[in-house]
Amino acid sequence: MSGSKFKRVLLKLSGEALMGNAAYGIQPEMLTYVANEVKGLRDLKVEIGLVIGAGNIFRGVAGASSGMNRGDADNMGMLATVINSLAMKDALERIGVSCRVLSAIPMPTVCEHYSLAKTCHHLRKGRVVIFAAGTGNPYFTTDTAAVLRGLEIGADVICKATRVDGVYDKDPLRHDDAVKFDELTYTEVLRRQLRVMDSAAISLARDNRKTILVFDMNQPGNIHKAVCGENNGTIIKGE
Repeated sequence: MSGSKFKRVLLKLSGEALMGNAAYGIQPEMLTYVANEVKGLRDLKVEIGLVIGAGNIFRGVAGASSGMNRGDADNMGMLATVINSLAMKDALERIGVSCRVLSAIPMPTVCEHYSLAKTCHHLRKGRVVIFAAGTGNPYFTTDTAAVLRGLEIGADVICKATRVDGVYDKDPLRHDDAVKFDELTYTEVLRRQLRVMDSAAISLARDNRKTILVFDMNQPGNIHKAVCGENNGTIIKGE
């Protein structure tokens, strides 16, 4: 397989990607699987920033919908991303991948506080950087955090890993007649209200012309293929 088309990427994973077949939390086998997929990307000499959601532990929106204060609920969700980030750091380091966790919420006894200067230093040293605690602010999802961090570090592309092989006009896990898109524009995603990322994340990518690659994380080697230019999912870009 050819080398990577990109020097620096931002990889966005859902918290559910770490659950495997479990109903909640982190399944060690999935953690190891994801870590090895990331290592395969790092072996291509790609500089990697990683954002992990927290849907396997707690979603702020879900908490707010059940009556919690939205700010408190989102803060809980951001803290849950730190748990996932530390678990992924451990899994990566166990297979020999140097890694740092940088949190938008200061917690110096647990991980480093996020700054762009620190991030770029670690990336240049060949370390995987995991961005924890979202943007550090309520009302923003980890999708938006992923696009924001991708823009800040100058990532060549945003890679969104999902449970299906791209973006469909409706949920393919529920509808047999769902149609997959090979390519989409940001405007089409917003107009069709496709739920690949929230509207704030898509708008931010559109305004800054940042390409998004969406692919199936559960197929081994798909991250490798995506960054090597093989369209094995859906590409979201400008007009």
